[in-house]
Amino acid sequence: MAGTYSQIYIQVVFAVNGRQNILQKPWREEVFKYMAGIIKGKNQKSIIVNGVSNHVHLFIGLKPSMALSDLVRDLKNNSSNFINSQKFVRGKFSWQEGFGSFSYSQSQIENVYQYILKQEEHHRKRTFKEEYIEFLKQFEIEYDEKYLFDWDEDNITPSGLNDNGL
Repeated sequence: MAGTYSQIYIQVVFAVNGRQNILQKPWREEVFKYMAGIIKGKNQKSIIVNGVSNHVHLFIGLKPSMALSDLVRDLKNNSSNFINSQKFVRGKFSWQEGFGSFSYSQSQIENVYQYILKQEEHHRKRTFKEEYIEFLKQFEIEYDEKYLFDWDEDNITPSGLNDNGL
């Protein structure tokens, strides 16, 4: 009997609902570890999970038995429930609808890993919106800006912090 063998490397990016800067340093690493556990629990490979106060990047080795949209749905639902049950934020936490996904080859793994690892450094120079649109252009993905994430750029600096430093 023949088996199925594959190497599918996907970077997934999604934002906090309303692009609020509420993934705070004291607890966001715990959330990222929780998300990595969800990925592993779904029998997928979590290469790295990292982000800043308003969005997250996940780099995943995806098996063909798992639909990416199902994995992202479960990641968002379970991590939202975790954040809310831990009362990390006032009110109800949720992720925005939608996500970006970008595929890479084996030879690109280290570069993507380093890019995701250094998210805070990248966002000192550019906003999430600039980063996200650059990904869409780089991967030649057609898009309509009105269907991208809800952007609240009036309140966001390139560092991803709002005027209150959050």
